Amino acid sequence: MLIGALLRVPARAVQRRILAGLHAAGFTDLRAPHMMVLQYPGPDGVHPSDLAERAGMSKQAMNQLLNSLERLGYLERRDAPEGGRVVCFTARGHAVWAMITEILRRVEDEWRAELGKKRFAQLKELGSCPHLMMLYPPSSIRSRRRARPARPNMWRLSIYI
Repeated sequence: MLIGALLRVPARAVQRRILAGLHAAGFTDLRAPHMMVLQYPGPDGVHPSDLAERAGMSKQAMNQLLNSLERLGYLERRDAPEGGRVVCFTARGHAVWAMITEILRRVEDEWRAELGKKRFAQLKELGSCPHLMMLYPPSSIRSRRRARPARPNMWRLSIYI
C-alpha cells in the first residue's frame, strides 16, 4: 500500500469513529462534511478563509459548511478586531468540541493498547514530524494555483496566425 492510502485509511476510520461517537452522544445532526470545519485545531477564533485553506476547499464551500453549522447552533460568526469575520463556538459548539476531544482520547487509548506504548509513541512522533509537514503546506498549493498563467483566448490568437 502506498503512503497516501496508509495515511488516509486510518484517518477516515478515526473520522467515522468521531461521527459515530457524536451521534451516540446526541449530536445526530452532524455529518461527515462538518468534520472539515471541526478538525484540529478547531475553528474557534479563525477567519473563514483560513478554515477554507486549512481544509483544502474553496471559500464558497467552506461558507456553506459554516452556514450549516451556524443554523444547527454550533457556531456563529463575529466581527474580528483586526477586520473581517471570525468563527466562534456557541455553547453547543464547545460541547461538541469537548466530545470530539474525548472520543479522540479513547481512540488514542485503544491504539496505544493495540500497538504498545513504544510503537504508539513512534507513530505520534512520525505524524508530527515538522519536516514532513512542511513539504506540502496548504498555502503552497493555493499559491501554485494562483501562479498558473491565464489560458489564452484562442479567438484573439487566431487573428495573428
